[in-house]
Amino acid sequence: MKSVAAFLVLALIWFAGLFAYAHRVQQSTPARLPPPADGIVALTGAGSKERIAAAIGLLEDGYGRRVLVSGVNPEASREDIRNLSRAVRRLYDCCVDLGFTAADTVGNARETAEWTEAMRYRSLTIVTADYHMPRAMLELRAVFHGTGVRLSTYAVPTPALKSSHWWRQPRAARLMVVEYCKYLAILGREAVLGLGPREAPLETAQQKATP
Repeated sequence: MKSVAAFLVLALIWFAGLFAYAHRVQQSTPARLPPPADGIVALTGAGSKERIAAAIGLLEDGYGRRVLVSGVNPEASREDIRNLSRAVRRLYDCCVDLGFTAADTVGNARETAEWTEAMRYRSLTIVTADYHMPRAMLELRAVFHGTGVRLSTYAVPTPALKSSHWWRQPRAARLMVVEYCKYLAILGREAVLGLGPREAPLETAQQKATP
């Protein structure tokens, strides 16, 4: 009986966390305009068109100097991405960089950190889908830990998740549950890493490697 009771308590905590996570996601949009930053980073994935367009829009409005589109499909060309974003060619050619190495959110964070270090930027605005933003920020804060780089967010809404009854829609429910589970996994990883010494921040590590 004790094991059953413990399971029920854990299940209740899990479901409460899921709905708290869903509320956080829903409240993140419509996003407030972020403070001006050195760089703007769009993390690709489902709904990449909207994410990239939002990042380019912030660039056009003067909220950053350059845009990095992280996790671009290696088969896509610069022209493909420009057509997808409908960016003004002059602005696109001068101020948009494409990252092709990232294949997941961990890769996005590393690619973003390398770009930020190369540009010597001290502030970023991160653009991604509302449901993806919490996990993306965990990964980004992990790689930027101790560097002093300021991170702001600009979430892009996912229409299917805006409904107050999202759990009744199989696609929306699956998306929210899967993302919540991934988020919990990263929280667990960071909690374990927090028990011991962390790796040196990207900037410090690169300085040590320089002869």
